[in-house]
Amino acid sequence: MGGHVDACTSCGNMRISYNSCRNRHCPKCQGNKREQWIQAREQELLPVPYFHVVFTLPEELNTLALHQPAMAYNTLFEAAWETIQTFGYDHKLLGAKTGMISILHTWGQTLSLHPHLHCIVPGGGINGSGKWKSAKSKGKYLFPVKAMSKVFRGKFLAYLKNNYSPDKALINALYKKDWVVYTKQPFANNNTVIEYLGRYTHKIAISNHRIKNISKDSVTFTYKDYRQDDVKKEMTLNSMEFVRRFALHVLPKRFVRIRHFGILSSSSKKESIPTIKEQLSCMVSRTRPPRILTIYDPLLCPCCKTKTMIVKEVFNRRGPPVKIFFEKTVIV
Repeated sequence: MGGHVDACTSCGNMRISYNSCRNRHCPKCQGNKREQWIQAREQELLPVPYFHVVFTLPEELNTLALHQPAMAYNTLFEAAWETIQTFGYDHKLLGAKTGMISILHTWGQTLSLHPHLHCIVPGGGINGSGKWKSAKSKGKYLFPVKAMSKVFRGKFLAYLKNNYSPDKALINALYKKDWVVYTKQPFANNNTVIEYLGRYTHKIAISNHRIKNISKDSVTFTYKDYRQDDVKKEMTLNSMEFVRRFALHVLPKRFVRIRHFGILSSSSKKESIPTIKEQLSCMVSRTRPPRILTIYDPLLCPCCKTKTMIVKEVFNRRGPPVKIFFEKTVIV
């Protein structure tokens, strides 16, 4: 997309600024969108415990995800929400309509295909009388994980049989396999919820800071080995293999990867959230002041903090400008 060289007329600092491609799979172009999304969601946070739940598809379904990603990932969203609803309406556990914010991730640390949903679920819901009802677990856990895994498996495979007509041997193998549903203890406070949202909402397969070296024929990047206590390692792939793995995570056009359900859905939250906040006004101390949105100002010098940056050179090609005629450089 090209870029330009900027210089500060006050202190002489110079920097290279690359033009934004605005693609949602780009690691450089999601910063402002992430901040705007977090600020909007922060206004909707309830003063209640939130749980982090992860729904993962078994690797046997990777072929389906490759060939029919929209159907596979839509089914993942539906099955996860149906599972949360099923346990939410159970009077032994909650007996109320709850909500969920879910975020699709398709990658593992080595860029392998690993479809899973990161979900945030409030620890309660609205009962038939319109009153807030907290989960009976007293904030220690959301719902029984093993039972959730079985229900999630049943919901997904039921959708799969109705929409895909898969091989019977595959279905039988998937029914015998233990599916992974992982849940953590509730976030300590709403600040932690916001930190979680910022980390996962607009994340892509690999961030720039993980890429350590790029040569003509290979790319070296870091990853965490979860099987060895999160030890950080390096992996080197040839260029085409790196591009192939990254391309696995390019979503279908117009596919929505962040979705809201139940009392947190766009059709319900305008009414449900103010009502719940009013009922729980005594707990409002769990929330924090509104987040201050920081927007990049191209005129602001990162060195002397004055708005005295001007464009010195424009280049319409990939990579740095042909003439590097300065020593002190800031790349943004």
